[in-house]
Amino acid sequence: MFNLTPLSLLIITALSVFLLGVGTFIAGAFILIYRVAGRHLRTLATQTTQMAQKGITDEVAGLVGNASSLLDSLNQLLKTTAGIGVFLCLLGLLMIAASGWLAIQLYPVWP
Repeated sequence: MFNLTPLSLLIITALSVFLLGVGTFIAGAFILIYRVAGRHLRTLATQTTQMAQKGITDEVAGLVGNASSLLDSLNQLLKTTAGIGVFLCLLGLLMIAASGWLAIQLYPVWP
């Protein structure tokens, strides 16, 4: 049977926080790399721009207004996605630093 002492519980906690921090950082980096610069968003933005240009040449004011609001919504979506990615990266680094600090505090006590 495994003997669970307070020291081993703190070590398990530090290791768990470290692994969760690494996972959170990787998730944030994944969001920043793949979601923000996604192929679908670029395609939608170029098609919306083309639609707005067509609306200008055909003098359709409603089409231009809707295309411009769609572009504004896409910009907000990209900002929000980037903000989530940065937040997850910073949270992951903070968790890694906290587990490192806990490990440094436990090092003198380690038998």
